Amino acid sequence: MKTKYLSIFFLTILFYACKSDKEQSAPILNETEIKTETMVKVPSKTDTPNYYVESDIKITPIEHASMVITFHDTSIYVDPVGEVVRYADFKSPSFILITDIHGDHLDIKTLEAINTTNTIIIGPQAVKDKLPESLLANFNVLENGQKKDDFLNKTAMYIESIPMYNLREEALKFHPKGRGNGYILTINKTRIYISGDTEDIPEMRNLKNIDIALVCMNLPYTMPIEAAADAVLAFQPKTILPYHYRGTDGFSNVESFKKRINDQNKIIEVIQLDWYK
Repeated sequence: MKTKYLSIFFLTILFYACKSDKEQSAPILNETEIKTETMVKVPSKTDTPNYYVESDIKITPIEHASMVITFHDTSIYVDPVGEVVRYADFKSPSFILITDIHGDHLDIKTLEAINTTNTIIIGPQAVKDKLPESLLANFNVLENGQKKDDFLNKTAMYIESIPMYNLREEALKFHPKGRGNGYILTINKTRIYISGDTEDIPEMRNLKNIDIALVCMNLPYTMPIEAAADAVLAFQPKTILPYHYRGTDGFSNVESFKKRINDQNKIIEVIQLDWYK
């Protein structure tokens, strides 16, 4: 009998010893890993609409620099890139605006997949030079400083091209002056500025009467949040939609950008949509 109880006793000790060894050999997460793991488990806010509406104008992010602007029966695709299924919920575009030749703005496969039979495509000469013959029939060249107002009767809209370029010496190779376009759309008297890939250039700082501004901020290709905030404070749009904020080292701190603006001007509304779903 004693032998039986001794066997049970030693087996019990062995069980807890093994259990303790396993617990001690399990990896211990550091504080950063714990926070990251917790963040992954937090559900996304699916109840928040990922678009911006003003009057009868709706701006919907697609990704990074790509968006769709709609009003009444008119759809405007800006820098459409990626899988064409992303645009399945939208009407075929009346207009496509292209800002630059880089792959996050100009995607020929996407353009060919979109129904552009009745679409006016607008961009700078550098973009036209990259397009196949099949996309040139309805292409309109718009260079820096030019306006296109012959759409006014049809859509109550006109388009103005604004320069976009780099200022920092180390970034001049990315976007030389004169190659790409930013745009101002005037839709039923609402003025929308789309910066394209730019820094805080004088042409941006001197803008007037902008209702909605989409401003880029990512390094090393465009500008840091400090420069973007300073430019916004100079031309004082009513509403800012930060976009194009992913750089080589991750995402720019849009919350810090917002704070810099509102610390000095509480009237400017900064709205962060999700451009990287």
